[in-house]
Amino acid sequence: MDLPGTTGITIVPTGASLGADIVGVDLSQPIDAATFTAIEDAWHQHLVLRFRSQQLDDPGLLRFARRFGELDKAPIHAKGEVEDPFPEITVMSNIKIDGKPTGNLGNYEAEWHTDMSYNELTPIGSVLYALEVPPAGGDTGFSNMYQAYASLPADLKRALVGLQCKHDSSRNSAGELRKGFKEVTDPREAPGAIHPLIRTHPATHRNALFFGRRRNACIIGLPPNASEDLLDKLWAHATQKRFAWYQQWKVGDLVMWDNRCAMHRRDAFDPNSRRLMHRTQIKGDKPRFDPATLAA
Repeated sequence: MDLPGTTGITIVPTGASLGADIVGVDLSQPIDAATFTAIEDAWHQHLVLRFRSQQLDDPGLLRFARRFGELDKAPIHAKGEVEDPFPEITVMSNIKIDGKPTGNLGNYEAEWHTDMSYNELTPIGSVLYALEVPPAGGDTGFSNMYQAYASLPADLKRALVGLQCKHDSSRNSAGELRKGFKEVTDPREAPGAIHPLIRTHPATHRNALFFGRRRNACIIGLPPNASEDLLDKLWAHATQKRFAWYQQWKVGDLVMWDNRCAMHRRDAFDPNSRRLMHRTQIKGDKPRFDPATLAA
């Protein structure tokens, strides 16, 4: 679909439940207001956007991401004593130099999750740019939480209204215990923020299921067994293949996703292959549910 009033960009949906390619834009150059508006509208409609064959340096990546809002500092960004000129960029990589990791996440599988949902303010979105990719594996899956919510049985939808979930901050998306955190066996004792299970998107006013990570999550006010049973049911529903689309990376791909209404995961890949991505996050807001949307 060509868009009038822009510099010739075309939006090509993936045909899955989410995702679209934006064709005809060079992100290494500043984009005009009409083109930006078209891209932002497409992001709200498709949840995940892909821009192929880009040639970006770090300033160019940051310039594009900042059009959508203020950026978070990278959550883990160790450069020793060397001053980092780009503190908003997180290096996602399995590459090691002298036996030391140069980035985060390694080569293993990352489970379905929402970025940093364990914080009171959660990032509204992320922008990920591919510099090196393995010949196989390392694909990134995205899942549409609007559709996951909308397709729930009516009685279950009603039961979720007003329910809140604690999002565990002790483990990362690969299930590893973070440095400085203690192991917990009772999810009620896990640290982390509390957010509504139904989240209303502030721009689209649509409702989505809002999860973080399955492990150590708990629903506030429910007995442990009831909380586990309900979360198991919701996770089994939300992670069905019919809600998902997978990005198979090529060098030069830039993918951005809406953290408020899409979960994501990553396939493992051969540790002897190299994968290097630069990611930046758009600063967050407080997840909220608007009861007025139920009557819309």
